[in-house]
Amino acid sequence: MLKSTFTPIYWLLAPKPKPQKLSPNLIKNTFSNSTPHVRQNSSLKHNPTITPTSAYIHLPFCRKRCHYCDFTIVALGSASTQTHDDPRVINYIQLLCREINATKMEEKPTPLQTVFFGGGTPSLVPPSMVSDVLETLKMKFGLSESAEISMEMDPGTFDYKKMQEMMLLGVNRVSLGVQAFQEKLLKSCGRAHGLEEVHEAIDIVKKCGVENWSIDLIASLPHQTSDMWEESLRLAIEAQPTHVSVYDLQIEQGTKFGKLYAPGEFPLPSETQSADFYKMASKMLCDANYNHYEISSYCKNGYECKHNFIYWKNKPFYAFGLGSTSFIGGLRFSRPKKMNEYTKFVQNLENGLINSSSDDNINSKDTATDVVMLSLRTARGLDLKRFEESFGSSLVLSLLEVYKPYVESGHVVFLDEQRRTIRIDEINNSLFYETNSERRVAYMRLSDPNGFLLSNELISLAFGVIDSWNDYPSALQEAT
Repeated sequence: MLKSTFTPIYWLLAPKPKPQKLSPNLIKNTFSNSTPHVRQNSSLKHNPTITPTSAYIHLPFCRKRCHYCDFTIVALGSASTQTHDDPRVINYIQLLCREINATKMEEKPTPLQTVFFGGGTPSLVPPSMVSDVLETLKMKFGLSESAEISMEMDPGTFDYKKMQEMMLLGVNRVSLGVQAFQEKLLKSCGRAHGLEEVHEAIDIVKKCGVENWSIDLIASLPHQTSDMWEESLRLAIEAQPTHVSVYDLQIEQGTKFGKLYAPGEFPLPSETQSADFYKMASKMLCDANYNHYEISSYCKNGYECKHNFIYWKNKPFYAFGLGSTSFIGGLRFSRPKKMNEYTKFVQNLENGLINSSSDDNINSKDTATDVVMLSLRTARGLDLKRFEESFGSSLVLSLLEVYKPYVESGHVVFLDEQRRTIRIDEINNSLFYETNSERRVAYMRLSDPNGFLLSNELISLAFGVIDSWNDYPSALQEAT
């Protein structure tokens, strides 16, 4: 699957650019996520006693590795769709449940509000084993009756019966890994399914009455043309999902594509073509009444992915399974990516030899960096009032100053308390910075689509400001 469920932390962004050097063609990494490194940071007004209400579950099994994939997976074989007696799957699920049970909690758990089964291809796992995982989570943490339970599912890995069984277990949100509506493109990127299976999967999801479901698409595939991309978007819209995720292909080292292709060079689309693909997606989906609520995410009213919002709001969450990363008490903690090492990790966890907490102080600069980066991924943007409460007014003012030129260029939008856009001619008004002014800047967001397209460069500006922030101890003093 695509990088749609991992914590969206740590892009490798360019150095701080000068305003006049801003390139309209840069798009790579604009709407993809990457697995986080382990480090400490926190959400706004970090409170280590806040218990997570979300859990990410990594089910790593795939029929085969796609040509672009660098995820932590276990390839079962192209013909593997029945896995109820596969010892690799059985043993892993048992190990996963052991990890959940061995997890220590400092506070009484709060019932989970979201669970996300990512992979890998979670729909390869038999419903009975998914039930084991959900029951283990319920016994350990509690599970809200209204919890959003999402599962990534690939065409060709489930039928009507399996879909119904998953729904009976509580799975109420499906993320369907379509990726493209052209047989040629599906084959060229090594997908295990074909176009016929795509249409069958969509038909199954709709006939089973899954109300909340998403289609995943990839842009900038080798030999992908504008007409192909327009067709994929049109057919996705015609399928009437409540959510669409659009990702730009990332060429990762160590993958088959990484050996064959260089970004921006034929047969991959140019940077300009990739930018045009992004703009086309934004226009077509918004014209079809999908809200562009995050860089790579579109939804009908009320169908935002609640689980992913936990990431974007920098809230704590559990994570279990091979290579997964949790965020608890201000600490991001990664599990081993190799099965034998993960097995030893679980054994050590059961024996009390793993300490996933820390007594070190939270790094305020890292915290501010993550909050800005994650917030600017969303249409809501950065809540400057809350940010000021945690980090002080001096950092907020510095951010406003550095982004002023990009308000004028149309890449950044300043909003007041009522989320009304603040005009260019108001920016130089002294009341612009006043705390008690009705027209003070309360939110800052990237424009759609031009600001989102340049998110890497624009967010790197904040990195420069935060890195040179010298009065953060006193700023944190003000926030407490």
